[in-house]
Parts: sequence; C-alpha cells; structure tokens
Amino acid sequence: MHCPFCRHTDSRVVDSRATEDGMAIRRRRQCPECGRRFTTVETASLTVVKRSGATEPFSRDKVLAGVRKACQGRPVGEDELALLAQRVEESVRAAGLAEIEAYEVGMAVLEPLRALDEVAYLRFASVYRSFESLADFEGEIALLRAEHDLSSGDGRAETTAPGAGVQKPPRSP
Repeated sequence: MHCPFCRHTDSRVVDSRATEDGMAIRRRRQCPECGRRFTTVETASLTVVKRSGATEPFSRDKVLAGVRKACQGRPVGEDELALLAQRVEESVRAAGLAEIEAYEVGMAVLEPLRALDEVAYLRFASVYRSFESLADFEGEIALLRAEHDLSSGDGRAETTAPGAGVQKPPRSP
C-alpha cells in the first residue's frame, strides 16, 4: 500500500476493525517514511457476469435501484428496501464465488421481494422472467394463491403450472 501523502511503497497496520455490517475491514495504517496515518477499507470482490459476457463489480445500489422501481407506489419504506438489498448481497456472497451470473443475482432478489410485497414481486418477476402474456401473469398469481391457501390451512390449494391459467378450487356441496 502506497502512502497517499509521500507515495512511500510501504506502510504499517496500526489497527484493524470490521465495519458495522461485517462486509469489510477498516485498517488504520502509518507510513514509516513520513509518519502520517491513513485509513484503508478492504472488501472481498464479487464480480457480476452480465448476459453480454461483460463483467462489473457487484453493486448493492444497483439491486436497490431495481427493487425501488418494482416497489414504486407501494407501501414499502426505504429502510425495508435497504435491508432487502443487504440480504440479497449476503446471499450471493454466501455462495462463496468470486463471479456470479447476473441471472443469479435477480433470482436472489425474488424471494425476499415476494415476502416484502407481492405486487412488487410480480412487477419484478414480469420483467426479470420476461413474461410475454397474461397467461404468464395468471400462472404466477395462481402459484401465489396456492401458497396462500396452503399457509392459511383451508385445504383448497390449487395447483397450476406457470402460464397454464387459473384453475378454480372445487366447490363444497
């Protein structure tokens, strides 16, 4: 590490601490040449491979921007969005890979977004999964309804494949 003041090629670590979110290490350094102190922050790099093959560093801000668009007009606060973006970053980093496909980042967004707001989830999924017809929306809505029915315990779960349309549950006599 070069000293930012005198450009000396060496420095001594005086103190190291993890940041509040635990995603980086803050190091306090001292230059042996000029004696001045400076701070560095170290993070593990994570590269996203886009569909085009281009690569770029992972950006929590990009995740946040995409989720913010899906949540536009919905009763979702900035704190909830920031927490969702943090969860997404933690889940993609937990894979332990230096590179991750952009598709996998999007998939990591879907579940926490669904738990946060189902309408925003449908908006995000429709773009991310390239819904092309009403049947795609109907299939996804049918899956959401089936999960609600199962979780509510009424036993009327309907099962449909995405894009197959909505099936009504059988009527009781």
